[in-house]
Amino acid sequence: MAMAFKMATEGMRVKQECLSSFMEMKWKKVSRYVVYKIDEKSREVMVDKVGRPGEGYEGLAASLPNDDCRYAVFDFDFLSVDNCQKSKIFFITWSPTASRIRSKILYTTSKQGLRRLLEGIHYEVQATDPTEMGFDVIKERAK
Repeated sequence: MAMAFKMATEGMRVKQECLSSFMEMKWKKVSRYVVYKIDEKSREVMVDKVGRPGEGYEGLAASLPNDDCRYAVFDFDFLSVDNCQKSKIFFITWSPTASRIRSKILYTTSKQGLRRLLEGIHYEVQATDPTEMGFDVIKERAK
């Protein structure tokens, strides 16, 4: 356990592709979401999946594993109360109950390293099961 804690507290390197994918999603709107994972062997945060422009929230939810942690960013477009098109970016920390303790520690302690690089995030959501990050939760937070 001491080795897992030491490795986790040292943090992980973030690959350049993580920032590039986020910027393309944010500015060019080429994707709706990006899912990130930690490769424990190389000790790097890397892109796991990039959602296609037509994919929505369902695609993001389906791309998160039931037994391992992930980070995700989701670009949520909606109409405001005054009928204006708006966009809010969510940072989601996915840590399902079935994931390993080591994985939970790594993702929790490495989150801020990735989060600091991704400028322009409006809201954070931490979820251990799909109901904690459901589409209704996202819509409610964006209001």
